[in-house]
Amino acid sequence: MTNLILTFVFIVCLNSDSLAQNDVIGKWKTIDDETGKAKSIVELYMKDNELYGKIIELYQESNADPDPFCDACTDDRKDQKVTGMEILRNMELNDDEWEDGTICDPKNGKVYDCKLWLENNQLQERGYVAFFYRTQTWLRVN
Repeated sequence: MTNLILTFVFIVCLNSDSLAQNDVIGKWKTIDDETGKAKSIVELYMKDNELYGKIIELYQESNADPDPFCDACTDDRKDQKVTGMEILRNMELNDDEWEDGTICDPKNGKVYDCKLWLENNQLQERGYVAFFYRTQTWLRVN
């Protein structure tokens, strides 16, 4: 009986880790933390047991290029179209947060350390350098 209970607890623990992984998989609407306006749709997916994300749709700002390139990027994303660009890379699940990865801001080409977590069914994305950071709220797209 004890073995059966221990096996059940082990299976529940394994399933809760995979549930935490799958909770963030999918499409998210990014919201600018300064303006409160929607910026893009990002699709989060697993690759090599890490979380990645790419922009699949941009919301056009007035007078903005509807299909911009990342001219300011300095890594392999240089001169790539922003739509389709992988902006989130190498995120690892640690308890209930994704961390140790990076996020690229295609507007300025800068790459920041990144952390993601769910809060009230919304995804919180924090990009930071040392102890300076900005946090954005992303909303699930159905």
